[in-house]
Amino acid sequence: MNYENTYQPLENRTDFSDIQNKTDAIKNELKKVIVGQDDVIDQLILSLLSDGHSLIEGLPGVAKTMMAKLLAKTIDANFSRIQFTPDLMPSDVIGTSILNSKINEFEFKKGPIFANIVLIDEINRSPAKTQAALFESMSEKQVTVDGTTYPLAPPFLVFATQNPIEQEGTYRLPEAQLDRFMFKIIVKYPSLEDEIILLNEQQNRKEIDKESLVEKVINGEEIVSYQQRIKSVYVHEALLNYIATIVHQTRIDQALYIGASPRASIAILDASKSNAAINGRDFVIPEDIKQVAYAILGHRVVMIPEKEMEGFTTHHIIQQIIDRVEIPR
Repeated sequence: MNYENTYQPLENRTDFSDIQNKTDAIKNELKKVIVGQDDVIDQLILSLLSDGHSLIEGLPGVAKTMMAKLLAKTIDANFSRIQFTPDLMPSDVIGTSILNSKINEFEFKKGPIFANIVLIDEINRSPAKTQAALFESMSEKQVTVDGTTYPLAPPFLVFATQNPIEQEGTYRLPEAQLDRFMFKIIVKYPSLEDEIILLNEQQNRKEIDKESLVEKVINGEEIVSYQQRIKSVYVHEALLNYIATIVHQTRIDQALYIGASPRASIAILDASKSNAAINGRDFVIPEDIKQVAYAILGHRVVMIPEKEMEGFTTHHIIQQIIDRVEIPR
């Protein structure tokens, strides 16, 4: 169905072609190295434009870390990578106060969280105390140490990876922290055709460092500007009701023990605006909402044990909810 005439604003149209062109340029850079993960690339870019953090989950060897690193390489901004381990302390992430013997005063030494793009590798390998150190930075974009608050310079985005099958030496992320990730991006195995392309490219690039192929196409100031402009994307009242109804259904569905929070509703709203902008539209249509809903809701809901035993996944339940909620006409 064509929703163009139904949901477009009546006032003067806003031109988002520059955002569309810039995001296409980012995609082209990533596709120089990444093969067959178009949906993942789209979600990473949506996360970037929506000012939301992303949890990237996939089996070993599917290039989770590489994709986040390559995305950071397309951005002219500060980047840091933190390898989470069981012995990692909160001060290793946010920083610590150190005595300056010259002036006999304590000075705060900033940790790796003070960057524009932060990649946390294997986030579930550190205990709750270290996980808690991320809460304030991810929610409020600031760090408080010894009673002093230090703001994190925009843009500030966290991309974290985790392995869904290896449980030894890992700690389950608490729901409160999962809720602070806008997206949970699932990286799957490539198709046979894509893997053949990948092998051919690997064979033809024997002497080339693949990461060196990716060039910077956007800077931090542009990202912040785009994030602000995207807020002006028009959303019809019927679509606001559509988002609220989908999220509300997760709270009353008999298959779910825990439903999605109001933060999920806001995340769907923001991400659907970004999806409209990268497609050159200044208004949201139902397809924008449906396209972002799965990655936003999947990690925020918890199924009852009976449904898990029957082999259902949260994706199945969310699919059923979206199918039964009437699309506004």
